[in-house]
Amino acid sequence: MQTFMIPGTIFMSLLVGALFGQLRGVALVVFAASAGASSCYFLSKLIGKPLVFVLWPDKLTFFQKQVAKRREKLLNYMLFLRVTPTLPNTFINLASPIVDVPFHTFLLATLIGLIPAAYVTVRVSFQVHI
Repeated sequence: MQTFMIPGTIFMSLLVGALFGQLRGVALVVFAASAGASSCYFLSKLIGKPLVFVLWPDKLTFFQKQVAKRREKLLNYMLFLRVTPTLPNTFINLASPIVDVPFHTFLLATLIGLIPAAYVTVRVSFQVHI
């Protein structure tokens, strides 16, 4: 679902939290979301450039300038993008390889940056389950 940006991953996260508890639930949600985002990154690297240029030309130009300006502290910038809703995650997943965000930076920012949202989602489902 993450790879192809199919809506409904929040419900899967709630289910994982209810079935596996907080710690394992957060770990599973972060792993699944990071794997899906990574798959999306590589698909975009292979065939996504024309799609991103058509869908978000202005956002792509803005993102490219921001990445170039913050190249020395790119991990901090990518973490900021993952934690805040400044740019949608779908856009970040598709545009990152096009603007030359290295995969290791993308993956680390995704792994760390998705923890707060995953924790909240799993915690909500855990509270409802109890």
